[in-house]
Amino acid sequence: MLDRLNQVMAHIEDHLDQRIEAAELARIAWTSEFHLRRMFSALAGIPLSEYVRRRRLTVAGAEVLAGERTLLEIAVRHGYGSAEAFARAFRAMHGVGPGEARRTGAALNSQPRMSFRLVVEGSTTMKYRIVEKPEFKVVGRKARVPLIHEGVNPHIAEMVRGIPPETVQRIADLSDQEPEGIVSAVVHLSDSREEGVLLDYHHAVVTGADAPEDLDVLTVPAGTWAVFENTGPYPRSLQYLWRDVFTEWFPSNPYATRPGPEILRTRPTADRSEATSQLWIPVERTVF
Repeated sequence: MLDRLNQVMAHIEDHLDQRIEAAELARIAWTSEFHLRRMFSALAGIPLSEYVRRRRLTVAGAEVLAGERTLLEIAVRHGYGSAEAFARAFRAMHGVGPGEARRTGAALNSQPRMSFRLVVEGSTTMKYRIVEKPEFKVVGRKARVPLIHEGVNPHIAEMVRGIPPETVQRIADLSDQEPEGIVSAVVHLSDSREEGVLLDYHHAVVTGADAPEDLDVLTVPAGTWAVFENTGPYPRSLQYLWRDVFTEWFPSNPYATRPGPEILRTRPTADRSEATSQLWIPVERTVF
């Protein structure tokens, strides 16, 4: 798989001055667009489209400083419809406009070319099972928040802190099935997994019980779920779990994701040095 990903990276480099189609990159990687995006984000730490944007603006920055083309020629060469759009994107990455950069020879930022290699590390073992689950409800408190790839999501942290303890206990008391207890349920509102896109986050339980009117309810139809479990150093083991599910398990098994919430149950030890995690992903069987 790493060889195919490196072929994707080579294709990107060869076509930075052309339109790069995600479908073509997925064909090179022998996978779907969705899985390619998830796999790349898990391995690289940034979305695929953001990497392409940064590489283009890195190359464009060198061309701006070289002074061999006009700024409009550089903008068009790298897929921008106007000098104004190019200037906005350039400033967002480099902290300075292209005209000023050319006049002053300003120092610019650079996105290095990425490649992937195999590194064997970690001390966790991932287990999985396939579960057929009847209709259930996700009941708790919900917030619409932006997706953040690295570190604690401050919007989610603020939302959880704002739930009164007595409400948390009322939510917890509704749990009557797997995954047990308070969980995090995420509903992606679009296929894009780029940082900043909005998603619905539920601090909730999985239940078949009737919900109080003051709580948010998400009804989830019956379907198939892939359940992944691991135990290890916290939070590293949890990060490895997400990475391994989308970069190793899905490409190697006859399943694809389907619409529905991604549900995470995490139970750290008292000192939070280790944790046991369960990740529930809605799936459907595919031809393999």
